[in-house]
Amino acid sequence: MADDARIVLLEKKEDNDNQNCPGCNIDRLKQEQRGIPYMNLSFIWLVSLCTALPISSLFPYLYFMIRDFHIAKQEEDIGFYAGFVASSFMIGRALTSIFWGKLADRYGPNLLSSLGHSQC
Repeated sequence: MADDARIVLLEKKEDNDNQNCPGCNIDRLKQEQRGIPYMNLSFIWLVSLCTALPISSLFPYLYFMIRDFHIAKQEEDIGFYAGFVASSFMIGRALTSIFWGKLADRYGPNLLSSLGHSQC
C-alpha cells in the first residue's frame, strides 16, 4: 500500500525539450519529495530573519539620532519623530515591494540581489 502512494496518477512523458525548464524541474521535485521540506523552510526562515534585521537595528539608535540631529524642539517630541521615521521606513518598503517584484520577474532575482549587494 505504501508503494501505491508513490505512483503518480497523471505522469507526463519526458521530453528532451523540457529538461532545462525550471517549472518542469519544480514539478519533478514535488513528485519525488515526501514529508516536510525542512531545507526549504530553513531558507524561508533565514530570509525572514534578514529582512527583519534592518528595522530591528534601526530602532535602538532612533532616539539618539533624532536628538543629535536636533530635529525635535523639545525632548518630549522625540518619540513622535521616532514613530514617524519608523512608519516611513515601512511605508517605503510597502510602496516599493511591487516595483521590486516586477523587476525580479522580468530580470531575475539573482541580478537584483547582486545589484542590491553592490550598493553596500
